Amino acid sequence: MNTDRRSFFKSIAAAAAVTAIPTAAIARAKKTAPPDAVGLLYDATLCIGCKACVVACKDANNMPPDTSGYGRGLYDAPDSLNQYTKNVIQLYKDGGETSYAKKQCMHCIDPACVGACMLGALQKGKFGVVSYDVSKCVGCRYCETVCPFNVPKFEWAKTAPKIVKCELCKHRLADGKEPACTEVCPRKAVIFGRYTDLLDEAHRRLKASPNKYVQKVYGEHELGGTQVLYLSHVDFEKIGFRFQQPESVPHLQQSVTHGVYKGFAGPVALYALLGAVVFRNRGKSEKES
Repeated sequence: MNTDRRSFFKSIAAAAAVTAIPTAAIARAKKTAPPDAVGLLYDATLCIGCKACVVACKDANNMPPDTSGYGRGLYDAPDSLNQYTKNVIQLYKDGGETSYAKKQCMHCIDPACVGACMLGALQKGKFGVVSYDVSKCVGCRYCETVCPFNVPKFEWAKTAPKIVKCELCKHRLADGKEPACTEVCPRKAVIFGRYTDLLDEAHRRLKASPNKYVQKVYGEHELGGTQVLYLSHVDFEKIGFRFQQPESVPHLQQSVTHGVYKGFAGPVALYALLGAVVFRNRGKSEKES
């Protein structure tokens, strides 16, 4: 067998090896909550919409008032998360069905914002809290784009803007305190604790009062799981939680990417084969000339 033929068959073998990449080699492992994970449990059946948590959050995080909502310039009454508001209470009402819903960062177990941040300005750190480092932020706002819960907000009105989001009062946690929102809630509609304890408590309530709740702990499985958990007496979609799939956003993104990369194996093999044919024919032409 001459050199050209050996090169030809080596190319085919290499192409075959590329197409034989096993799926397991590129599979992405499902992430779990860290051992020290803490979080919140919000029970919509206990919330009276007093917004004490909103006021306490503003005070604890030195946030300016937002007068663009219900107050229309008269008082601090945000109706959604924004550059001035890290925590908000929203109202759902349809006929005789009414519920409040507390919205803030969900501190996802596998956060989309962390996966999207190219410089690590958003990280999942101590206690599983998704925290923000402004010194690493370039203002790309990818985190704002990918978050399925529409949480991160950009400070459009500032010359040196940053991303605004709940960090679970990490400065208070460092001092051994609980988040401001849970400390002031008069009905204990939102409580703070270890993630595993909160999950156990949520299931205890579901079992104890099966007719009181939708039989689901939102955040236990949805989008890879979140460290902020919810109980509700109305469908979760109605109070703004429309995502139900168990796969996290980064898992879906990277699975698609891996699939695309794996899909390149066929074309690579074809190009290798064509290259080998060209190489062989070129060798023949050189010998004949």
